[in-house]
Order: sequence, then structure tokens, then C-alpha cells
Amino acid sequence: MRFDDITDWARSSGLEIVLIILGGLLLTRVARWVVATAPSRLHRDDKHSLALAQAISWLATATIWLLSTLLILQRFNVPLTGLVPPATVAGVAVGFGAQKIVADLLSGFFLFAERQLGYGDIVQVSQPGTTTGVSGTVEELTLRTTRLRTLSGEVVFIPNGEIRQLTNLSMDWARAVIDVPLSSSVDLDLAIDLLRETGKIMKDDPEWTSVLLDDPVVMGVETLDVGYLRVRLLMRTRPAEQFDAARELRRRVADALRGAGITPVAPIVGVGVAQ
Repeated sequence: MRFDDITDWARSSGLEIVLIILGGLLLTRVARWVVATAPSRLHRDDKHSLALAQAISWLATATIWLLSTLLILQRFNVPLTGLVPPATVAGVAVGFGAQKIVADLLSGFFLFAERQLGYGDIVQVSQPGTTTGVSGTVEELTLRTTRLRTLSGEVVFIPNGEIRQLTNLSMDWARAVIDVPLSSSVDLDLAIDLLRETGKIMKDDPEWTSVLLDDPVVMGVETLDVGYLRVRLLMRTRPAEQFDAARELRRRVADALRGAGITPVAPIVGVGVAQ
């Protein structure tokens, strides 16, 4: 190949290749800019919008560079039709070797699309039919993995394909369940009225009125045991606020019972995930 031929190629195809690469870089930066700014412009909850925008950005970036690679190959006079057979064989081989990764990506896509969880959500991941598993706050969510921070501070990475049963404790609203153990000899009507009034006072407190969605409800006697019984309270709160609200209500209940001369026969506990 003569020098003149190289010069002519550089002025035509070579320049086009440079422009394609620059265009790919520019489009990639635009996609990332959209990810950084779109969630604040959307009306949906930011934690879900950010996760979905990240997935769209990842797919857009992969598409941009795939098309850029094909355009560059054309400039080198590589016939794209000739790449189909080897690409098919390579795709099958990669498919067998990367089934797990593909499963993780597909699971991550549906997590995004169905808004099953988002950044800051409190979730529990467990096996189907069980109530034990890993609980924590979602710190990062990608198409392939979900990163949780547990109550004790550990970081747990879970491949999305391994998520079989997901419990979201902070979607739309949350509920705190509190059991108050009382002596079986206590005046039950008096105790229930006291618990109901304590819940109403907490709901009317300016510090908690926006956290509690309605007045705490006294469900009545939940269990009977030898010498004591348990009275259950329920209250609905804003997402992820149930634990703080439950701690405050337990404190208020303990103070109210103590003021009325009633002593719980066991600790006042919450029912559910570790708080």
C-alpha cells in the first residue's frame, strides 16, 4: 500500500472512525448526564427513578458502543454478513458459560421495571416459604447485584438471580406491631383504654403526627398464658419509619402503665424484623 493510499484512507475512512469514536463518547456522556438529572425531574419516587435510570444508562451505553463498533468495522471494509456465523457460535458458547450472569441481569431488569425495591428501602431477602434471611437497607442496586447494609453494619452483596423471595418493609407504608404483656389479674378494660389513649396522644404530638398515618389501634388480647396475657397494638407509619415509631410508642406505653400502677410482667416487644 502506497503512502498516498494511506493518506487518502486517513482523510476519508480514518476521519470517519475518529468522528464515530468521538460521537460514541459524547453520547455516553449525555446518557450519564440524563441519569444524574432525570430522577429529580420525574414525578415518581426518586429512589425508584434513579435505579431505573441507571439501568437505562447501562443499556444505552452498551448499545452505543455496539453500533459504533459495527460502523468502525465497516470503515475497515469488514463484511458484516461474514461475522454472523462466528458471532452465532461465540454467542452460544458465551451463553452456556454466562447463564448465571444473564439470569442476574434479567432478574435485575424486572426488579427495576416492577419497582420491587429502590435505594434506601428496608428489605428482607429469604428463601421461599421461610421468614429467615438477610435483612438490611438497600445501598446500591444494579442490573446484576443488590447491595444491602445490615443492622450491625455488614455489607451483603446478593446476585439478583439469587433473590427468590423479597420482603419490602418500606413500600408505600409500614406497620409496627407491639405486644404488651400484662398480668391476668389486671383490669383489662382500664388497660386497653390507657393504651388507646396513649396511642392517640402520640398521634396528636406534632413530632409524630406526620409519621403516623392514623391512630394506633388496640386489637385486644392476642395471647393467653399462665398468669399473664398479651394485648396487641398496631399502627401504620410512613415507609421505613415503623421502627422509630415502635420504640417511641413502647416508651410511652411503659410510662403510662407505670403512672397507672400497672407493671408489665415481661418486656414490651415489637413483632417482626429486627428493629
